[in-house]
Amino acid sequence: MSRIGLKPITIPSGVEVKLLDNNVVEVKGPKGTLTQQINPDMKIQIEDGEITVTRPSDLKKHRSLHGLSRTLIANMIEGVTEGYSKTLVIEGTGYRAQKQGKKLILNLGFSHPIELEDPEGIEVEVPSANTIVVKGTDKQQVGNYAAVIRGFRKPEPYKGKGVRYADEVVRRKVGKTGK
Repeated sequence: MSRIGLKPITIPSGVEVKLLDNNVVEVKGPKGTLTQQINPDMKIQIEDGEITVTRPSDLKKHRSLHGLSRTLIANMIEGVTEGYSKTLVIEGTGYRAQKQGKKLILNLGFSHPIELEDPEGIEVEVPSANTIVVKGTDKQQVGNYAAVIRGFRKPEPYKGKGVRYADEVVRRKVGKTGK
């Protein structure tokens, strides 16, 4: 039984939710608009400022989709009201980031700097040379772009150099010992 899928989603003030054809949910809020196609098997109802998602049967597929569908809609509502952000920390000698207009320039120990154009709907801030903040309304896009930045130089376990999430713990290993 999906406990998450059974919870109703309350629509905060200032947020408008529309159910379009083919189970497409459109959410408009102060930070923007998001649309998401929800599986057509799920039944979505908007009543009295609350959204409820129900499943047609107790098949494994429907049980799996029940909680997912509810969480996708809840994340869309949270995204247009508060937004999402991921903070990345750069560690290493000479490793740094800087912002030039809509471009993020990373110096990560390669022979060349890495230049990344900000995707649509994503805002990147560089408060200091070793901190990057990725912000946006779509949780998946924010997480994906942060993972792309991290993927250029993942943190290594010996010195801890590389790009890591602010809340990520890098397990350190002991290096070689001489005799």
